[in-house]
Amino acid sequence: MKTADQTPARQRVLDAAFSAFMQSGYAETSTLEIATRARVSKRELYAMVGNKQEILVACIRERAQRLQLPANLPEPRDRKMLARGLAAFGRQLLRETSDPTVIAVFRLAIAESLRAPEVALALASIGHQTSRAALHEIMVKAQSFGLLSGRPEEMVDQFAGLLWGNLMVGLLLRVTEPPNAREIVRRARNATAAFLKLYPHADKAAAAGLPPADRDSHDRGMS
Repeated sequence: MKTADQTPARQRVLDAAFSAFMQSGYAETSTLEIATRARVSKRELYAMVGNKQEILVACIRERAQRLQLPANLPEPRDRKMLARGLAAFGRQLLRETSDPTVIAVFRLAIAESLRAPEVALALASIGHQTSRAALHEIMVKAQSFGLLSGRPEEMVDQFAGLLWGNLMVGLLLRVTEPPNAREIVRRARNATAAFLKLYPHADKAAAAGLPPADRDSHDRGMS
């Protein structure tokens, strides 16, 4: 385990900033406090990361990297592989987003929404969009193999809704405990099964006379 002296200075700054934001709030935290906690000078802080808003963005971006598609996720060449991929990403999304530190950032964004709206903006533009982009990529690839019929943007919303349900509200209100490993597996599996029932194989959808996916959105996704 690394001691404080062995931790790289930039990481010390991000860790110190996150702790300060959680304890004092974003608006009340100064760059001097962050620098003092990280044991660096303000000049070093600005050189390594930037101003307070840039530090906030760096903290969120560091966590958001965990919401990207796993590098070893195979292409969904059939419905079984698609189900495996969706379930795997669903587990990853639930595990990372329901982490207490991430929930604390959501609560911070809500608490600071009037005094410091940049917190919510950074969270939405980096964290939220990262997971949506990863899901969108899965949907577009599945369409390219003829496995799904629907608009990718709508399918992303449907899968996310099935996966989360009311869990996030409960976590934010502190009336629900973070899901354990077994619950995460169950939620991801059930969301995947329900999603695939809603969006049948493209050939079956055509045979059933269901409206085809929007060709423009499909073509944009393939470009």
